[in-house]
Amino acid sequence: MSQPEQQQNPPGRTGEMDPKPDHGETSYRGSGRLDGKAAVITGADSGIGRAVAIAYAREGADVLISYLNEDDDARQTAQWVEKAGRKAVLMPGDIADPAHCRAIIAKAVEEFGRVDILVNNAAFQMTRESVEEIPDEEWDRTLAINLSAFFHLTKAAVPHMQPGASIIGTTSVNSDTPVPTLLPYDVTKAGIANMVGALAQLLAEKGIRANSVAPGPIWTPLIPSTMPGEQVKSFGSEVPMGRAGQPAELAPVYVMLASDEASYVSGARIAVTGGKPIL
Repeated sequence: MSQPEQQQNPPGRTGEMDPKPDHGETSYRGSGRLDGKAAVITGADSGIGRAVAIAYAREGADVLISYLNEDDDARQTAQWVEKAGRKAVLMPGDIADPAHCRAIIAKAVEEFGRVDILVNNAAFQMTRESVEEIPDEEWDRTLAINLSAFFHLTKAAVPHMQPGASIIGTTSVNSDTPVPTLLPYDVTKAGIANMVGALAQLLAEKGIRANSVAPGPIWTPLIPSTMPGEQVKSFGSEVPMGRAGQPAELAPVYVMLASDEASYVSGARIAVTGGKPIL
């Protein structure tokens, strides 16, 4: 399977993608696994973040939707959350700024009174064919968005979390098998995996769990907005299943990790990779 050759300007928009991603809009069925919980999801306007927001809402959680500036996409996610009967809070802004990370958590506490689930999902990448081509500012920004924001969000959220709360990071198969043309991204995804391992140990005495999900190639706006068109066309063909995954195919894993059913799961990294193993 393949996608038509296509490109967008970053951060990308769902409406311009061909084919349109499946976020579980018509397929995900909730069963009350997150009843009454309050979730913060970064990058929740589209892709994996939107799929997780839809699933969380249908499982009974209110959702703060953190995103950069993709207002149309974010409003669509909010509509799906509200259709599920839950509260949606929109929070635009740049998580590369530590102050904005703190503002996200402050807004969640203002709206929900607490934070039960923190999903660090927003990410940036850019394809570069050599080390020399990577601008210094691109290196710094990739680390700020993908890795440092997770630290600042977690640091701000933990004081507002009760025993049973869950922190979930989005890593990547790249954390184990780095793609040379995505060097800064690779580094951040390995860092998230390592951070989650440390957090699981640091926060256990507080009853807070920390885990991560390691996606393989998933069809989101990040792909056509950060990869050359010819790579987009073959995206996903390299994994054993021979196709890119859909955001909806990750949502159940994020639900499980956020739910009380995972009460003894902490420090784990779950692969959703179309058959490509992680170490």
